Amino acid sequence: MTKDELLALLRQEGCEMTLREKIHLTVLLSIPAIIAQFSFIAMQMIDAAMLGHLSTDEAAAVGLVSTTIWLFGGLTSAFASGFAVQVAHRVGAGDNKGARSVIRQGLLSGFIFACCMTAIGLSIAPYLPHWLGASEHICEEASRYFNIFCLGIPLIVLNGVAAGSLRCSGNIKVPSMLMVMMCVLDVIFNYVFIFMLHCGTAGAAYGTITAYFITMCCMVYAMAIKDRVLNFIQDEVLDFKPKLKILKKTFRIGFPIGLERGVTCTAQIAISSIIAPLGSIAIAANTFGINIESLCYMPGHGIAEAATTLVGQSKGAEKRNLMHSFAWICMALGVSIMAFMGLLMWLFAPEMFSIITPDQNVIALGTEILRIEAWAEPGFAAAIIASAVFVGAGKTLIPSLMNLGSIWIVRVTLTLLLAPTMGLRGVWIAMAIELCFRGTIFTLRLCTRKWSYIRDHSYLKKKQDYDNNKR
Repeated sequence: MTKDELLALLRQEGCEMTLREKIHLTVLLSIPAIIAQFSFIAMQMIDAAMLGHLSTDEAAAVGLVSTTIWLFGGLTSAFASGFAVQVAHRVGAGDNKGARSVIRQGLLSGFIFACCMTAIGLSIAPYLPHWLGASEHICEEASRYFNIFCLGIPLIVLNGVAAGSLRCSGNIKVPSMLMVMMCVLDVIFNYVFIFMLHCGTAGAAYGTITAYFITMCCMVYAMAIKDRVLNFIQDEVLDFKPKLKILKKTFRIGFPIGLERGVTCTAQIAISSIIAPLGSIAIAANTFGINIESLCYMPGHGIAEAATTLVGQSKGAEKRNLMHSFAWICMALGVSIMAFMGLLMWLFAPEMFSIITPDQNVIALGTEILRIEAWAEPGFAAAIIASAVFVGAGKTLIPSLMNLGSIWIVRVTLTLLLAPTMGLRGVWIAMAIELCFRGTIFTLRLCTRKWSYIRDHSYLKKKQDYDNNKR
């Protein structure tokens, strides 16, 4: 059966899917997302390699503000998730018109939200590197890079709303292929701006934002004009005005995610401030190490996208057992793949670092920290997949609090204890221990059935039928 036939089977009332059909559908949705995630990380690694071959200081300047960029990116992603999950629920329930209405409200609200984020980012850009304790000679480059990123936030938000809506409707292939296209464009534009126009660190930001602009235009066109389920041409009235009911649900889903990602990134910023005094070699090794480690957990994020779609549509179809089946299928697949990727990372850590930078000191330190982190990949996979399952179910508050507690109580505390004596190695040991702990508590949460609660609408349906007959 094709992907669309299997999704139709998922939504069909009174129809049960076999285990083979569930696994088949999970794989079909995961593969394009995994390809897109790999290309995204390849893009980041190529960016890092381009900057790394200019100078260690320029790479350190980008690495210094990277956690703050993740903070802004996490908030924009949480905002888009609040609308995308509602799209999954409505498509699962067969309400495609309602799904399109949610998307239009998301686009307008997202643009307003993005403009506010841009204003905040531009206001703090001149001071941010100094707050993080960086040396004076990299502060100017770091501020310039962050300024350019902030100007592109509206593009990132609109692209996120459109891509998330397509994925949650079951169309993962198109946004995944467009993300691959964006990565190719990013490499091309970065080369032009960095090496041909000699823009240095700022060139990497210019190239990325240009690629995002082209991708955003294509993504919105694919969703609003070409997609069979979501295209706006089917609606006579295009209502973009946000409705209070939709915004409330968006807030209920997205706010815990945004709070968790915001506070988590704040913790990472605090950790960056601990790393900053260790010098440019430690900052560069940490930045490159995170980029390389991303190769391990990107398959997990790809499967997580499938998990959110499948669990979300199963909830819309009011099939609780199906929600649990897809949750555990995605969990098993994600943990297996990331454990294998962790093994590859441990074996080939020196070779991976040598591709990015010629600095032997950075390579030696980076190899050590990557081999520490490799042991934590299965636990990280469990946390990623379970979190995506809870997002699809619309139950985000408790998982967000679990993430916050794990990051602040376990990782930050251990980092403060280990970093003074072990340097960057202590930071990554703390990270590995925390990821294993987080994976354990998320797996325990998934074992319960509280997260999959579905409100009984039978009474409301009977009352509506009675009112219609009375009229």
